[in-house]
Amino acid sequence: MTPLHPKIFSGPISFLKSAPQLQFLPPPTVPEIAFAGRSNVGKSSLINALTGRNGLARTSNTPGRTQELNFFDVGDTSDGPPIFRICDMPGYGFAKAPLKTVQKWRYLVNDYLRGRQVLKRTFVLIDSRHGVKETDEEVLTMLDKAGVSYRIVMTKADKVKTSELEATKEKVIAAAKKHPAAHPDLIITSSEKKQGIDELRLAVLEAVQI
Repeated sequence: MTPLHPKIFSGPISFLKSAPQLQFLPPPTVPEIAFAGRSNVGKSSLINALTGRNGLARTSNTPGRTQELNFFDVGDTSDGPPIFRICDMPGYGFAKAPLKTVQKWRYLVNDYLRGRQVLKRTFVLIDSRHGVKETDEEVLTMLDKAGVSYRIVMTKADKVKTSELEATKEKVIAAAKKHPAAHPDLIITSSEKKQGIDELRLAVLEAVQI
């Protein structure tokens, strides 16, 4: 697997489509991995770092801007289907979002998680500066109930001191142990410093069985 992943992520990767509702999802013909996280957790930046593209996933200073499921094809699609797809799920937990908007996000994400047979793993992003918040716990529980395997990825590790990072890491590990669908190992990342990106790439390819 190790020799393959640089080649895969340096190859063709492109935006496919946005799906505001389930009927707009792409055909379930290839494996998918999804990224979930609170608004402003650094999800778009992490996807850009993962794929080695600066502008693949849209980044914004306005949390909660992405309100649809955004899909990206990984691998050459000129002669056939992609190798796998990345789903960038709407951010959650943005306090200023209208209640109806929050409910819409929840229904869309929950329905996607419960009904997507090609979804191999979800990566749940936790901000290293804040640890697991109540809204994160709600999503972890949602994933447990949906029976979706997931792995926690801590973001923005470069924004905290090493001692603070270790303390937050232990708290996140303790929180993850309470959730049956959670993968036991965390991935610590910094999109800016490219910390943990190779480990994340291997985890993604492992999930889609490449």
